[in-house]
Amino acid sequence: MENVKSQITKVMSAVFEVPIEDITETSSVDSIDSWDSLKHLNLILALEEEFNIVIPDEEVGNLMNYKLIELIINECRK
Repeated sequence: MENVKSQITKVMSAVFEVPIEDITETSSVDSIDSWDSLKHLNLILALEEEFNIVIPDEEVGNLMNYKLIELIINECRK
């Protein structure tokens, strides 16, 4: 079974169409050129599907970097 970090990396790589090695724990909306509002929504949907969770609406706007994504996913999985 994949761990959370590798799953996040895989999803971000696919959604933003960047090589998997370009996704790091410092990746953010500022460091990924293809991260726009549409891709942000695609990221939310892909994360919800990958982790079988529902990300609360109030958290959607907070998913702006890898660390926050990891934190919110871990919270939603509890």
